[in-house]
Amino acid sequence: MSGIRVVGLGAALPEKIVTNAAFAARLDTTDAWIAERTGILERRMGGTTSSLATQAGAAALANSGIDPADIDLLVLATSSPDQLMPATACTVQQALGISGGAFDVNAACTGFVYAMVSAAGIMAIGARRAMVIGSDVLSTMTDPNDRNTAVLFGDGAGAVILETVDDGPGNLLAWDLAADGSTRHLLYIDHGGYLQMDGKEVFRRAVRVFVDSAQKTLRDAGLTPDDVALLVPHQANSRIIGAACDRLGISLERTAVNLDRVGNTSAGSIPLALADAVAEGRLHDGDVVLMVGFGAGMTWASVALKWGP
Repeated sequence: MSGIRVVGLGAALPEKIVTNAAFAARLDTTDAWIAERTGILERRMGGTTSSLATQAGAAALANSGIDPADIDLLVLATSSPDQLMPATACTVQQALGISGGAFDVNAACTGFVYAMVSAAGIMAIGARRAMVIGSDVLSTMTDPNDRNTAVLFGDGAGAVILETVDDGPGNLLAWDLAADGSTRHLLYIDHGGYLQMDGKEVFRRAVRVFVDSAQKTLRDAGLTPDDVALLVPHQANSRIIGAACDRLGISLERTAVNLDRVGNTSAGSIPLALADAVAEGRLHDGDVVLMVGFGAGMTWASVALKWGP
C-alpha cells in the first residue's frame, strides 16, 4: 500500500467579475444584505466546467513540472458536467494530453474531497500519479431572478496532482466520507431545472456535519484542533465557516477563506481556497492541512494532510 503527497497545484477563474451591486440593480436585495448573510462581495462567472478544469489542470502540471503523459488517473469532481455523457473528465483528459483513466465524481460541493480520497485509494493499489480537479459552473444552474440563490454561486476550478510515496506512509493522515440521502430534498437540481434549496435547514445541518467530520478525521489521525496549521473549508457561507470554527476551536486566522471574492464555487471551492493560501505563503513543510466539505445529498467529508515532501 503506497502513501501519497501533493506535488502540484493549480486554479482557474473566469475573467468576468459580478459584484453584489449588479444583483441589487435588478433584484429586491442590497449589497449589504448579501454581504451580511453570506460574506460574499463578488464572484466570477463564465466558462464551462471542462474549460475551467482544463485551465486549472494545466496550471497544476506547470506547477509540478510533470509531463501529462505521466499522469495515470484524472478524477474530476463536478455537479455541472458539460454533458450527461461522456464524463467531462474525458474532455479534460484529451485537452491536457493525459493518457490514463478519467472519470467524474458527483458529490456536489463535497466533491473535491470525495475525489481526492477516491484517487488516493486507486493509487494505493498501483497508480503512480493522479490529477484531482474540482470544477463547477453553478451560476448557469441557478434562477437569475431568485435573490436567495442567484447571489451565492460563482464559477471556478482548482486542481492538485498527487504522487505516490514509496518509502513511507505518505502525507494523507486520515479521511472521512459520509452521506445522508434522506436529506436530498434540502438541496437539489432537477434535469432542466434550477437549483432549489432550503437554506435554513441546510445551514443548520451543515454546521453540525462540518464539525463532526472534522473531529472524526482529527481523531483518526491522532491530532487535535491545535495541530491544524490551516483549515480549508468549503466556501458556502461565512456564517457557517465562523460557527464551525468556533465549535472546533480553530481560529479564522488559521482558516482559508476566499468566499468574499469568488462566492460558492461548489466542487471548486476547496482547491481554489487551498491555492490562494499556498500563493499567500500560509503553508510550510510539515504543516497539517484539514479540508472539510459539505453539500447536496447531503454529503460531507474531510481529509487531513501533512504539507510538503
